[in-house]
Amino acid sequence: MSRSRDALLAGLVGSIVSGAPSTVWTLLEGGDPAEGGRALGKVLLPREERTLVLLAAGAPVHGALSLGWAAVLERLLPEGREPLWGAVGGVAIAALDLAVLGRFVPPIAALPQGRQWADHVAFGLSVGLVLRKCRSCARS
Repeated sequence: MSRSRDALLAGLVGSIVSGAPSTVWTLLEGGDPAEGGRALGKVLLPREERTLVLLAAGAPVHGALSLGWAAVLERLLPEGREPLWGAVGGVAIAALDLAVLGRFVPPIAALPQGRQWADHVAFGLSVGLVLRKCRSCARS
């Protein structure tokens, strides 16, 4: 597989699984698992209140961000240590997304931050796992 296809696959997987920590956490606390998706939709459509519209607006943004960050991680993660450094990369992405940029975006700043950081770590870890598998297959 080519590096760009590896990044694409890793980004798709990361996009899908990265919301698992916050979803499980929210469900265990009896909260609304759609809150993160609505918040991302509110970034694009600040006056919108309908959940389905907000989720539809936020989904492609989440996908694009995931693909972009996966491409960055594909270039930076050292071969053989992709999962560990992917998780570290997830922390770095969270620091930028949540602590630096997110504080200027009220819908993102309003989200429970621990859950969002966990999602970012899950994203980096999953991207690292996929990249390790892709690179391993390419060597054999």
